[in-house]
Amino acid sequence: MLAQPTYEKLLAAEPILRRCIPVIIIIFLLFVAFSRIVHLYDLRLEREAEARDMLSLVATVVSERLARQEPTLPAEGYAMALQTMLDAALPPAATETGRRFYVTDPTGRILATAPRSATEEGLDFDNVVHDAQPMVIFGERAGVLPVEIEGDGPGLGTLRQLSGGLGYVAVTTPLAAVYRGWRDDVSINVTVFVGTSAILLVILYGYFAQSARAQQADRIYHETYARFDTALRRGRCGLWDWDVARGRLFWSKSMFELVGMTPRDTLLGFGEVNALVHPEDGDLMDLVEALYETGETTVDRMFRMRKAAGGFVWLRIRVELVDADEAEPHLIGIAVDVTEQMRLAESSRTADIRLRDAIETISEAFVLWDTENRLVMCNSKYQQLHGIPDSVLQVGTPYAEVVAAGRQPIVRTQIPTDERHEAGGRSFEAQLNDGRWLQINERRTKDGGFVSVGTDITTIKRHEEKLIDGERRLMATIADLRQSRQKMEQQARDMVELAEKYSEEKDRANAANQTKSEFLANISHELRTPLNAIIGFSEIMRSGLFGPLGSPRYLEYCEDIHASGNFLLNVINDVLDMARIEAGRMALDMEPLSLDEIVDEASRVVGAEAELRHVSVEADVEPHLQLVADRRAVKQMVLNLLSNAVKFTPEGGRVSVRARRIGTAVTLSIEDTGIGIPKDALKKLGRPFEQVQNQFTKSHKGSGLGLAITRSLAELHGGAMRIRSHEGKGTIVSIRLPTGQSLGTPTPTGASAGAALRLGASAEPSR
Repeated sequence: MLAQPTYEKLLAAEPILRRCIPVIIIIFLLFVAFSRIVHLYDLRLEREAEARDMLSLVATVVSERLARQEPTLPAEGYAMALQTMLDAALPPAATETGRRFYVTDPTGRILATAPRSATEEGLDFDNVVHDAQPMVIFGERAGVLPVEIEGDGPGLGTLRQLSGGLGYVAVTTPLAAVYRGWRDDVSINVTVFVGTSAILLVILYGYFAQSARAQQADRIYHETYARFDTALRRGRCGLWDWDVARGRLFWSKSMFELVGMTPRDTLLGFGEVNALVHPEDGDLMDLVEALYETGETTVDRMFRMRKAAGGFVWLRIRVELVDADEAEPHLIGIAVDVTEQMRLAESSRTADIRLRDAIETISEAFVLWDTENRLVMCNSKYQQLHGIPDSVLQVGTPYAEVVAAGRQPIVRTQIPTDERHEAGGRSFEAQLNDGRWLQINERRTKDGGFVSVGTDITTIKRHEEKLIDGERRLMATIADLRQSRQKMEQQARDMVELAEKYSEEKDRANAANQTKSEFLANISHELRTPLNAIIGFSEIMRSGLFGPLGSPRYLEYCEDIHASGNFLLNVINDVLDMARIEAGRMALDMEPLSLDEIVDEASRVVGAEAELRHVSVEADVEPHLQLVADRRAVKQMVLNLLSNAVKFTPEGGRVSVRARRIGTAVTLSIEDTGIGIPKDALKKLGRPFEQVQNQFTKSHKGSGLGLAITRSLAELHGGAMRIRSHEGKGTIVSIRLPTGQSLGTPTPTGASAGAALRLGASAEPSR
């Protein structure tokens, strides 16, 4: 569906391709045939040249050997010795490819042959090899000439003159032997060409057959698509296909008509479509995020979309998330125009509200029943007069259940009616349990139900008893007031007792908090003094200021002592900071500051550890991002989060720092690709001394106070800390700090943050 524009371009070019492909194939076959003919012709010339060179070379070698050995031949048995000498003078494989050697006397009579042929020996050379006169005359200067070989047909021959009692040696080879391999190549090339031509013709036939079927399929597709689009258009529906990864959407033509836009074949951008959605109905991207967060795959949602001519159209979209786990997820479904339904529903709702308001505002009790004596509606006056609970007054409740749940009248008297009342109507008077009288008129409705209206006639029926009834009510009111006063006095006594207990417990808590603060101050002084000495002496020993220590293990011990002392000193500082926050004694020095400078400083502080662990730290801070805050507190928060991210990120991981201004606040997010946090540990993190325990964190020391202090400092600034984590993938910790605070605002203290810590509250989970 998303490839529709490209496919239509291919369809437009298909007629040209259908005409060009046969021509291209024929040209290709002609070119291949011509190239193979040229190649075979060159190969023939090459084979003939090789045969000529070989004949000349072999003739020269044999003639030289015969010339050297001929004087040594004996007179007796001369012919046999010459034959033997010829066989010995031949190079290896000299007689291959049909080559024949002839040795003659000065008169041209053949004396010896190789391969030996007794029938040719003694014959004249011109009778065996025809057209050889030029070779006999010119000898080696004639080179290799075409000859006619008796019994073998056309061939090639060359001749070398011999000295002594011999005439010359001649070498011949038939052309059939020379061209034997070439003819095999010709056969193979012809076979391959014919096979290739046949395959291409079959492919061409298959292409035209497939093209015909494709055209038929396209025609069926277009007919089906036209019917489908007509059905969508008549049903006021539109088709959606949203490529979430690329942010591109496909709309059917009917969808364009719903919003009054001109249909087009190109894809729509997400921003273009999202801009059409009514601002009050949310964002389309929220729909995708909600799907991934909840794990759902289907969406059924209603929203308004702006029309091209102005105004909005109500759409109900029903889509399903397809290929959610793949690289290119899609949201596919339909959007239905429900504007008319919404308008009718709104009109019906308005009419219903008006009717209910009208019924509710009348002074009479009103109730309506359907044809099966089930409740349709009633007003509060009816419920009040009969004392019926809300749980019973539900639409569809039978008449018997409603009457049984209410107060039964003491007296029920029917009023005689004249004949003019319609059939099924009646009127009667009823005295309620509270003494009031009602005149109830019932009338049948056209659909078979009935409506009942009750008018309060107590003033008419009991006017003479009003004084007595008023006195009785007055006495009852006085009794109620007396009981209420007694209850109020008892409650006041209970409140006084609770206040005294609260005061005692508050004094105890303050005393305990004071004792804890004094204890922490004293113990910090007592611990810092020896710790500073330990750290200082370990640095002196490690640097060898007064000479070497001796064994290298002493240097390792000094390193361990120095690291452990610094760790313990940091823990004591964290405990003191937490104690000051809990006690509400942490005061902030508010000043304008640049967040990008603080992030740079913190990045440099943790840079050494990040490089040691091969963890990359990246910062993306909005330029000139200013806020009013405590510099030391903000830097401590950034350092705590950055050190946590580097500490819990495996080697080769990545830590990203992003800061943006959103409205009147600054959001600082630190994301890592570390070990993540289990879901069951998110709730308890952020409390003092709470840590996630797993195989990775066992090798990393920590007091568990870093994130608790960070959260408290953020809340002290009027902000908050939030964490999102996926175990095994990483963690994102975000701090939100306000920027609009002026320097004239009173300096915040840690009272609220300390109270939250003492109660163990943590609105946002953290590590």
